[in-house]
Amino acid sequence: MVTKTHVAGAILLTGTLFLAGACGYKTDPVPPDSIVPQAIEDLRYSVSEKGVTLTWTFPRETIKGTDLTDIATFDLYRAVVPLQDYCPTCPIPFSEAIQIAGGSVDPEENRQAIYKTALLRSGHKYFFKVSARTSWWAAGPDSNIISFVWHIPAKGPQDITAKAADSSAMISWQPVTKLMDGQDVAYPMLYQVQRSKDNTSFNTIGSSQATTKFKDSGLRNGVTYYYKVQSILVVDGNPVHGGFSESISIIAVDQTPPAPPSGVTVVQTAVGIKIFWNKSQEADVQGYRVYRRSVAEKTSKQIGDVSGIHTIFADSNVSADVRYYYSVTAYDQAEVPNESKQSQEAGVRH
Repeated sequence: MVTKTHVAGAILLTGTLFLAGACGYKTDPVPPDSIVPQAIEDLRYSVSEKGVTLTWTFPRETIKGTDLTDIATFDLYRAVVPLQDYCPTCPIPFSEAIQIAGGSVDPEENRQAIYKTALLRSGHKYFFKVSARTSWWAAGPDSNIISFVWHIPAKGPQDITAKAADSSAMISWQPVTKLMDGQDVAYPMLYQVQRSKDNTSFNTIGSSQATTKFKDSGLRNGVTYYYKVQSILVVDGNPVHGGFSESISIIAVDQTPPAPPSGVTVVQTAVGIKIFWNKSQEADVQGYRVYRRSVAEKTSKQIGDVSGIHTIFADSNVSADVRYYYSVTAYDQAEVPNESKQSQEAGVRH
């Protein structure tokens, strides 16, 4: 009897352990789609002589499309590869995630996250990706991957100048020959021009170039623009963004004159000679200038200035026995007015 009891107890215990093992987890629990954030798709970077700044937008929805109210943390992954060891086809050796605090999600605006680091090693290629979490077990998919090469950057361009032109500006600067640590530049150098209207928020214009001059066209005349230039060292085909020049301002100026007036007509009257012409259709015409020459003269001289709302001028200082020829120009509202060419000459009709 004793033996049978022990056997029955052993069978019962084994069955209990089997049942307990059957209901245990073999893998991590899978969170529902209603709490998993969407992937971050706009991970960006900006490199300067001070290091790198990463920015991205808070996800506003889950992968199921429901609204999010809060991001618990962001997982930021980094990989560092020496340039001489870099293999384009090899897996990227990301390290363990750096935990970055999240926060509430703004339903009206795209809230931006930011991460800065100056812990960079010269001659290395860096990779970053990021994902969002709503809890310790609900992590979203990885973002896009960004990469750049860090090298001791070049100093910013010096002696930047700007020359105003009609609806444009010509920006010039001196070539950069030194790195931040004083070493001579031993790699190809490019330059990137940036523009601003408030001297605070600058945007890249055009593409990076090797020349030290840049023409910015399509500007609005009379508006103040600010410019600065960043040096870019090209290390083994990889851009290394360096220092900035000082900013410089310019006001684009109107240098395009109006078209010459048409329809100039000259009529003899009892009190002198009257000159008529067609009103200019250009909106910025400020006035007209009337020119005259006698038949014996080769060049004409200005004899009148008329407001842009009038198209008639009376010349009373004439001699009855002299034949005169008249022409008219239009000028605009620029600070230094641009004057058109003279119209076709016209004489008194008999």
